Amino acid sequence: MSDENGTQDTDAGSPGKETGSPAKDTATPGKDAGVAAGPRPEPLRFFGTTWVNHDDGYTPRRIAAAVGSLAAAVASCLILRFAYQGLQIADVGSFVTLLVIVMFAVCSALAFGHTWESFKKRPDPDRQASLRGLLGIGFVGSLLAYFFRTFTEAPGENLRRQEYEAALTQHKKRSTRRTGNPAKKRRDK
Repeated sequence: MSDENGTQDTDAGSPGKETGSPAKDTATPGKDAGVAAGPRPEPLRFFGTTWVNHDDGYTPRRIAAAVGSLAAAVASCLILRFAYQGLQIADVGSFVTLLVIVMFAVCSALAFGHTWESFKKRPDPDRQASLRGLLGIGFVGSLLAYFFRTFTEAPGENLRRQEYEAALTQHKKRSTRRTGNPAKKRRDK
């Protein structure tokens, strides 16, 4: 967890930028050494911290994320089609075939909804762990949620921006100091 803004440190980041380190900026040696300059934004997967100012290739990264997630969803559907053909070749019966189709459809719909909501608020880690199997089966829904979210923002950008701005506001409040020494305050009698 980051000390400044309460967010988790991740390995994702922009090329050439140090990631996975504590979320404190180091001051220049000799001047306020060891004092944090403020909270740092949490990097997003595939975007690093480019989402803060929409710089360093933010738009091409969004386009690449959209194309990549859609290509992965299409490839996944082709693989599922091969699995369906395998069920037909095995002649397992219409009930099992229908059951598999419904299972993938329902799991994909649930995974889409869960992934879409995780872009708006942080999911509960315990619930996330219990849904791991469902999200694994419904991976196509997660990929499609990622694809559709890239049309409006980097997936999770709005949530991270709200957290980052709240951390900046809190840091600003903490860093403002009263002027003068209150003990030496003159009292009028």
